[in-house]
Amino acid sequence: MITGDHKIYSGVISVLVVDDSLTSRALITLALKRDPRIKVVGTASTPLEARDLILKLNPDVLTLDVEMPGMNGLQFLEKIMRLRPMPVVMVSSLLTSRSEMTEMACRLGAVECFSKSSGMQGEAVFAGLADAVVRAALQIENPRSGGMRGSLVNSDLIVAIGASTGGVEALGEVLGSFPEDCPPTIIVQHMPQQFSGNFARRLNAISRPEVSLVTDGCKLARGKVFIAPGGEAHTEVSRTGRMASYSCHLVCSPPLNGHRPSVDALFLSVAQAAGRLAIGVILTGMETDGARGLLAMKRAGSRTIGQDRETSVIYGMPKAAFECGAVEMQLPLPEIGPSILRLAEHRTQESYQ
Repeated sequence: MITGDHKIYSGVISVLVVDDSLTSRALITLALKRDPRIKVVGTASTPLEARDLILKLNPDVLTLDVEMPGMNGLQFLEKIMRLRPMPVVMVSSLLTSRSEMTEMACRLGAVECFSKSSGMQGEAVFAGLADAVVRAALQIENPRSGGMRGSLVNSDLIVAIGASTGGVEALGEVLGSFPEDCPPTIIVQHMPQQFSGNFARRLNAISRPEVSLVTDGCKLARGKVFIAPGGEAHTEVSRTGRMASYSCHLVCSPPLNGHRPSVDALFLSVAQAAGRLAIGVILTGMETDGARGLLAMKRAGSRTIGQDRETSVIYGMPKAAFECGAVEMQLPLPEIGPSILRLAEHRTQESYQ
């Protein structure tokens, strides 16, 4: 057991070594293998190869060279921190305590920057790297807490769900399949204002993610599910830039399709804010709210799911969405939650490319 800085790491630390130099990969591997706390589980010469091995091997720590062909280490680091956050040790002779490159690596999320020892030869160049890897491993959160290790969900990707009649139970089943670190999720369930708070508290009690009501300006985040409050405002999503978080807004405007909040209002805003980085889901409900917005999401590149007739209490909203061409796949209720998670992971793998 390794302890330090009030964090604990149990077991051997698995490391993936990424460096375009065959010699450096071999020397780093030798240096790390001498430490009984560490196991090198793989090596990669390019970011593309590293991407595949990260998904396959799920290493605890990554050592990453700065200078590589195609995509340099800092560019790949930025992708890692957006798509699959994990402890990264940057390794290069270009890294010094005061270099601009070191500052950039730290801003992008590297937890350690290791400068190759000058004037040394062979394996001795990487003396001290094992200790840097161990310090990086201490950044790993307890896997049972739903923290960073093992998550494969793009932090830019969001899930938007709309439901009405029968949706209270349907949403409980969908969220029941979500892990604690689920994709950022926002839900419109047609419901009177006085019931919204109790509904959110009930879902929070039975779900692994944190479930709460939308407040104006709140930020979507992994592991959080937001429920649109009923009655006085629509809930919409916006984003000010590619690196910014998604924000929720309560918009006081007339009912849409007879509803406030309206599923269409949410979906239309998600189509504009997230485009292909979104998954839209329409569940059981009466009438047609959500069909137009889900179609806009699909046209913007979002993946879309509709509940099937057999498992819907009322096959109205899903039917309208299906008939207008907004539904990419129509599924029975028990398959919808797992399918959302599979689509989210697939989009993450696409984003690495």
